[in-house]
Amino acid sequence: MTATFIEWGMDAGWAMIVAAIIGSLLIALPLMLAVAMIIYVDRKVWASINLRRGPNVVGPFGLLQSFADGLKVMLQETIIPAAANKGIFLIAPIVTFTVALAAWAVIPFDAGVVLADINVGLLYILAISSLSVYGVVMSGWASNSKYPFFSAMRASAQMISYEVSIGFILVCVVLYAGSFNLSAIVMAQKGHGLGIINGYWFNLLLFPIWVMFFISALAETQRVPFDLTEAESELVAGYQTEYSSMSFALFWLGEYANILLMCSLNTLLFWGGWLPPLDIPVLYYVPGIIWFLLKTFFFFFMFSWVMATVPRYRYDQLMRLGWKVFLPLSLFFIVAISGWLMFTRYGGAA
Repeated sequence: MTATFIEWGMDAGWAMIVAAIIGSLLIALPLMLAVAMIIYVDRKVWASINLRRGPNVVGPFGLLQSFADGLKVMLQETIIPAAANKGIFLIAPIVTFTVALAAWAVIPFDAGVVLADINVGLLYILAISSLSVYGVVMSGWASNSKYPFFSAMRASAQMISYEVSIGFILVCVVLYAGSFNLSAIVMAQKGHGLGIINGYWFNLLLFPIWVMFFISALAETQRVPFDLTEAESELVAGYQTEYSSMSFALFWLGEYANILLMCSLNTLLFWGGWLPPLDIPVLYYVPGIIWFLLKTFFFFFMFSWVMATVPRYRYDQLMRLGWKVFLPLSLFFIVAISGWLMFTRYGGAA
């Protein structure tokens, strides 16, 4: 896009700035629309599993329900508690929302369809996702209320705990792909499956790693059964308790943007990204971005399915799973996959 603007006679510096702005809008605006629609899909999946109707009044089939809810929060008054730290109280939801959007800069939707195709894309995702805890902690502390503060402490412990296991899981992916670039990781998945299946996903040895990554993604995004930060039985609404109007909506937008991000990472890191699921010529007629969106939607359906069917963990169970189960298992798989690669890819060379 930058080269096109330069060909049109624009200065190179301005061409780069305009291209970056347009590229950001091409990601941010569809993402916001997608967040509105997946909230609707989330509610419909829960309703179907629980034999209820879900949204069905506002617009055809209730499709406009999310937009009506958004209009409602926009028209509400923003209430700031008298004892709150007003500056940090207002900045916290902005931080959560901004960090959630920034992570999408390195997500490839198709071959070459990415805002920033950097060589350290996976490290960038790890760094950005680590920053998301700050918005939660800031909101809990600035509210000057016990329930949000307890929720913020829970969130910080929970997110840091599962980032450790996610980090080791991603080490396994990087070892197998030989790159931190997300596009390269997708292309490294061609024709794997221990020779059993000629499909576009990683070696079947990484299937247990994917299961751990999926569960850790639930904990990282504070979804059921790991939504201890928003446990209404003891914390009301958690760190969001004192928020209203658009400040409350920004938390929700950031949360669902993070959920979509984790669904897309499931697709990119383990299930072939924009590549078709099987190496069959007719499947290549479907554009790569369609395969990417279909796979991402499937993982979002799994997120919703878990939320509608699995009861909430206790906090001690949550922490035990992260530190005593996932951490040792992820370390074991680093050793196992390293050994496998040494004797298969590198011929046992030291």
